[in-house]
Amino acid sequence: MLERIDTDECGCGPSEAEKRTLWPSAFTRRAAIGAGALGLLTVGAIASPGISPAFAAGYPSWDDVQAAKANEAAKAAEVTRIQGIIDSLNAQVAATQAEAVRTSDVFYYAQQAYFEAVHRADDLQAKADQESALAVDAANKAGRIAAQLYRNGGDDTSLQLFFAGSAASADDLLSRLGTMDKLIQRNQASYAAAVTARDSAKNLGNQAVVARDERDRLQKEAEAAMVAAQKAADAAQAALAEQQANLTTLQAQLAALQDTTAKTIADYQAGVEAARIAEEQRQAAIRAEAKRLADAAAAAAAAAAAAGGGGGGGGGGGGWSGWVRPNWGWESSGYGPRYSQCGNGYCASGFHEGVDLAQGCGSAIYAASAGRVTYAGPNGGYGNYVRIDHGGGVGSGYGHIVNGGIYVRYGQWVNAGDIIAAEGNTGNSFGCHLHFEIYVNGRTVNPVPFMADRGISV
Repeated sequence: MLERIDTDECGCGPSEAEKRTLWPSAFTRRAAIGAGALGLLTVGAIASPGISPAFAAGYPSWDDVQAAKANEAAKAAEVTRIQGIIDSLNAQVAATQAEAVRTSDVFYYAQQAYFEAVHRADDLQAKADQESALAVDAANKAGRIAAQLYRNGGDDTSLQLFFAGSAASADDLLSRLGTMDKLIQRNQASYAAAVTARDSAKNLGNQAVVARDERDRLQKEAEAAMVAAQKAADAAQAALAEQQANLTTLQAQLAALQDTTAKTIADYQAGVEAARIAEEQRQAAIRAEAKRLADAAAAAAAAAAAAGGGGGGGGGGGGWSGWVRPNWGWESSGYGPRYSQCGNGYCASGFHEGVDLAQGCGSAIYAASAGRVTYAGPNGGYGNYVRIDHGGGVGSGYGHIVNGGIYVRYGQWVNAGDIIAAEGNTGNSFGCHLHFEIYVNGRTVNPVPFMADRGISV
């Protein structure tokens, strides 16, 4: 399983005080709604590696702006300073977001290479096992024919017992049969078939060993790529939060300095406050709509349970095992080999590593079970992506999350049914849906029977 990142080592995590301020210890459906998690989650300014010196510089106060207006030289200097800070903020956001995209692409392709290596190693081992079984069957057939030949010829009655039983392995019997020239002449076809199958099994077995070594190497690369991608995502989020927290005020201060009318500083300050109130109202409307959708989902779960529908989960309902349905959408694509359709400059993979659940853009995505968030950020073709470690080698992944719709952070503990994200159409996607994966010891398994074993219908 892809390992977790140590925030103390990477220096990318928020302080304990910031954690308590920004994120509650658990985001249940009700807590998420109450805390405004379903709006645009604006994280406060967080120290992060790669932030430019401008982020640490003191921002101008309104008193500074008022004082500068009284002197043309001071005003020009203050305008230059504010413009420089705005440019630095914008450049830092662009740079960190570009780096986040780059590292997320590396993570995505490393992850896909690992999955492909898993399938190749499994396929080679299955073929090796099949050929090995054929080799044993062919060798035993040759042995039975040899015993019959010697019984009929009466050359050596002791060989009747020698060949009476089945060979423990193809090599065991072939080594005995290979020393008997008379048998080889009269039983050439059976012996040759056994040798061919034995050699094929050995060759495939050797290839399977090489493939497993490559699989393990690629798994380590994917783990390292995930760590780097999470650091880059954290840095991009910190830069964006810094910009969002200060840009409106800086732009208002710049306008105040450049304005030659009688409009007062107080007017500009009032404009900043009005913008803040408008944003709060917009987020409140988003939260209200999200609450309506979540309540509707909970009502549907209760109705299904009352009708004897058993599992289903999501939004607080679920099976007996601590697992819930991650989304209320219909299954639009299943797990396993599929036709690779193309569009928007990319093609879908030929092997689908999860199941797609389509409910609608912005609909809630729930944690399928309790666990620790080990990744929250962009992930190449998965778009915005969350990964949760449930312990015991089991994990889950959630892809194509809407931009701004990740409601959890790296390292956060979540409970089954907590809202963690909103359904979207990011990454290699042909429409709004949740791409849901289950991992067992790092490799994907079919989520449908896995969840069914835990009382959940997907």
